[in-house]
Amino acid sequence: MKTWLITGCSSGFGRRLALAAARRGDRVVATARTVEAIREMALPFEGRMIAVPLDVTDSASARAAVERAVEAFGTLDILVNNAGYGFFGAIEEASPEEYRPMFEVNVFGLVETIRAALPVLRRGGGTIVNMSSSAGIAGHGGGGYYNAAKFAVEGLSEALADEVRPFGVRVVIVEPGPFRTEFLGRSIAMAAQEMPEYAASSRRRYRETNDGHQAGDPDKAVTVILRAVDADEPPLHLPLGPVAHGIAERKLAAFRKDIDTWRDVSINTDFDRP
Repeated sequence: MKTWLITGCSSGFGRRLALAAARRGDRVVATARTVEAIREMALPFEGRMIAVPLDVTDSASARAAVERAVEAFGTLDILVNNAGYGFFGAIEEASPEEYRPMFEVNVFGLVETIRAALPVLRRGGGTIVNMSSSAGIAGHGGGGYYNAAKFAVEGLSEALADEVRPFGVRVVIVEPGPFRTEFLGRSIAMAAQEMPEYAASSRRRYRETNDGHQAGDPDKAVTVILRAVDADEPPLHLPLGPVAHGIAERKLAAFRKDIDTWRDVSINTDFDRP
């Protein structure tokens, strides 16, 4: 029986993962900024799931949630950083008032929950699952700020994995493509300004036509995440769905092409040896 702390459980992957973990007999600390949104979800599990308020941008709130997990269940085995939202808009279109809050939640909020949980996880090992995105694998016009936030999650997670490996703590970066959750609905903010110069790369039409029609089954994705968490050697990178895999393959191929094409020129940059 494992003890989970999952952020962002009011909807999407967070809610589904909390339910799946509890249904299989694990203990779950389900969190949300507004705890009333998840209280009813916890009721059927007779104390194995508790609902706890957590604003990930508040370090004190993160520490309190971890303390509540230890108080209720004696330990913490798995931290899932799921809280976050998307932001679409060209780089020139968006204002700091629009994109900075997204970084506060998606990047710095993740940092705060990790910092709060590590003193407990380091005692006996455990797993940190950081929800990234296929947007964290490769950038795409109209989503640059969201790409930047998820690229930050990827880089931080890779460094974290190296740091915590000696303590038996594993890190899994989950990189979903399009799944039929609420992400393109309530979980996306849009730049208020629309510049006709960037109409070709705008994601507005993509959002309108794809919300509710994504091919990805989120319950199948959750099954894969559970399998990765249970594995003796979980993957560091876990792309989910054919779209994410396609993005990863194209990124690898393009990266390899650049390296091979420019190798003879770009590699010769050391001082000349006497």
